[in-house]
Amino acid sequence: YMLYQLLFSGTSVCVTSQSSMLDVGKWPVFALLPPEELRLIRQACVFGSAANEAIYVTVSDEVFALGTNCSGCLGLGDTQSTIEPRRIDILCGKKIVSLSYGTGPHVVIATADGEVYSWGHNGYSQLGNGTTNHGLTPALVSTNLIGKRVTEVACGSHHTIALTTEGEVYAWGYNNSGQVGSGSTANQPSPRRVSSCLQNKVVVNIACGQLCSMAVLDNGETYGWGYNCNGQLGLGNNGNQQTPCRIAALQGINIVQVACGYAHTLALTDEGFIYSWGANSYGQLGTGNKSNQAVPTLINMEKERMVEVAACHTSHTSVAKTQSGQVLMWGQCRGQAVAYPHLTHFTSTDDVFACFATPAVTWHLLSVDGDDYLTVAQSLKREFDSPEISDLKFLVDGKCIHVHKALLKIRCEHFRALLNETDEETIEIHQFSYLVYRAFLEYLYTDTINLPPEDAIGLLDLSTYYRESRLKRLCQETIKRGITEENAITLFSAAVKYEARDLEEFCFKFCVNHLTAVTQTQAFADMDHDLLKNFISKASRYGAFKN
Repeated sequence: YMLYQLLFSGTSVCVTSQSSMLDVGKWPVFALLPPEELRLIRQACVFGSAANEAIYVTVSDEVFALGTNCSGCLGLGDTQSTIEPRRIDILCGKKIVSLSYGTGPHVVIATADGEVYSWGHNGYSQLGNGTTNHGLTPALVSTNLIGKRVTEVACGSHHTIALTTEGEVYAWGYNNSGQVGSGSTANQPSPRRVSSCLQNKVVVNIACGQLCSMAVLDNGETYGWGYNCNGQLGLGNNGNQQTPCRIAALQGINIVQVACGYAHTLALTDEGFIYSWGANSYGQLGTGNKSNQAVPTLINMEKERMVEVAACHTSHTSVAKTQSGQVLMWGQCRGQAVAYPHLTHFTSTDDVFACFATPAVTWHLLSVDGDDYLTVAQSLKREFDSPEISDLKFLVDGKCIHVHKALLKIRCEHFRALLNETDEETIEIHQFSYLVYRAFLEYLYTDTINLPPEDAIGLLDLSTYYRESRLKRLCQETIKRGITEENAITLFSAAVKYEARDLEEFCFKFCVNHLTAVTQTQAFADMDHDLLKNFISKASRYGAFKN
């Protein structure tokens, strides 16, 4: 069982695959979705001031939203909150490739066709439609983007930037600090190409802080513009910039990815190093202190190569992933200031934001593995009682149950001993019923039992016989959940017989609390004489017969 725990427990699955299944259930906003619905999700985004808005895409490319719907940010055509998912019809079938959001919130997506849609808060023209009217449904952003294919979008608090296949950057919305890069501080009502020193340059990666914008070029250079009072542009000063400025301190260093927090920036080099700069009041720069840095500072990662950096403009949390798959976090982590990168047990940067960021929103569009990939546990469950590759069958009450010798040996000491002594391909079982024995074998494949309480008594007998203590506990829990006045004495008798002390006490107390009804059942009339005497004696001591 311990081996099985190590292999299959939810927090420590150690299955190597190109992409792991993401558990969207870590975000509380998804908690009410039934498991069958969660299994269909292929992409998801959680946003909002309290992580109380969510948009997700299913395997059939349908798009749904749920949450408080602040400023119409769910794109449902109204501002009604919804605790149950509602479909965003206009986005179904669009194939979203990038999604970002602001703090209004406003939401912007790019589709596989290179189109941009936006909706939600629009007080600063961050939807790019030339107005300041909130958008209740997704609308195509077309000004200056006709004929352009957008591959990535990024939002600050109230501005938006978009990256095209040609490496051009377009920006619109709130521009009080120059974050639109237009050379002024006037708000930008529709998409405008960010040119000046980005003219004729090819941008490959973009990111936004609350009030600033960053771009990485194909040659590894990094540019920043907008708000800079915390040094988040990395220019060595604290002056705002209305047009893109190259980070001179990174001369000769090849940056491949940049990520922006609320007021700090992380950059990953092609050699797997991480530089940080900007605000540091929560230790989000990972330098071991809380002093702001206006120039890029190398974070000491003890020679471990990094492959991803993550941050979100809504929080002061920093995250990185190593080449070996380890995830580190620092900065504001559930209210604590963590000044050095801290090793976590997570397997994905997304998990840190779900569990430690404030608010606990997604830092980018979550992409759930859409391949027909099954975990080890799922694969085993599917093969139970399947004759195709089974190498052993049990014959119980004339019916066959198909299993695999190797798995039974791994999971059960009884079978390890039995199957090492026999090469039989069929084993007959007479001691237990088909229903009970099948449930036992299925438990070895799935770690769960699914039986009504009366049948769980038989499984309790079996678990006692095979000394399967965890199975015995599961049986007791099943019986407890199914106890009634009609079956209470039967269950109590079984608990005594199989020395299940906790269950015996539970059933006894239930019988005493429902004594009048229980003593009128057929099971009570048929009760073993010695057991009846003991029951009455114990009930008397318990005070059941006092006036």
